[in-house]
Amino acid sequence: MSRIKEKFSELEAKNQKALIAYVMAGFPNEKTTLSTVRGLIKGGVDIIELGFPFSDPLADGPVIQNASTVSLEKGTKIKKFFSLVQKIRKETDIPLVLMTYTNILYKKGYPKFIKEAKKVGIDGFILPDMSVEESKEYLSAAKNNSDTIFLISPNTSKTRIAKIAKATSGFLYLVAVYGTTGVKTGIKNYTLKAIKDVKKLTKGKIPVGVGFGVSTPEDVKKYIKVGADAVIVGSAFLKLIENTPQAKLESKIAMFTKSLKKQTIL
Repeated sequence: MSRIKEKFSELEAKNQKALIAYVMAGFPNEKTTLSTVRGLIKGGVDIIELGFPFSDPLADGPVIQNASTVSLEKGTKIKKFFSLVQKIRKETDIPLVLMTYTNILYKKGYPKFIKEAKKVGIDGFILPDMSVEESKEYLSAAKNNSDTIFLISPNTSKTRIAKIAKATSGFLYLVAVYGTTGVKTGIKNYTLKAIKDVKKLTKGKIPVGVGFGVSTPEDVKKYIKVGADAVIVGSAFLKLIENTPQAKLESKIAMFTKSLKKQTIL
């Protein structure tokens, strides 16, 4: 059983839902990423998504795009990223998901990349630009190695959701808003309806996580209330990193994480 699956089982036994946090690796430097991860763990986060920077991050809003640019400028490369994951793994066995774009894996070859990522401690992948129709080679390389987390949106058809859910392991990622991540537009009724509809369709076979535009404990509470199994928060953490001195970062992250995690306890 994967660490991600184990985590969801553990939370179910405790009558809790998952809080998932996204951070951009190497933003603005490795030391900050490690402090952030420590703060997240102290605050009770359940799963951490580590972003690997990409030069053309189509799904990302301005906050994550900026973090990606800074990380690239500071020289974040795959070797450096894997080294960072190893450092995190020395301190925790929390599930770690790599979020990046397909080309990063494709360039090295899916089997080789996934094997190396698994070896350093990555448990799953989120590739926003990976379409289920083109995923055969990727899925084959990840099988029995890592979880493949696919994205759906509130207007994805029922037939397509079924197809995507079949290719997904770990959890199914429901994009809360139309557009890019990090753009705060408020909770939409279409998102709340989508959560209920997706839950009916998947019949508990796969956890459903909601992300994009989630930034407050109130947001987390609303999504959990309508049935989300996990809530993903990203840009709010990156903004906190930008606005907090390094010396206070770990405690600030821990405090904010606690306020979000509290809402996932039923």
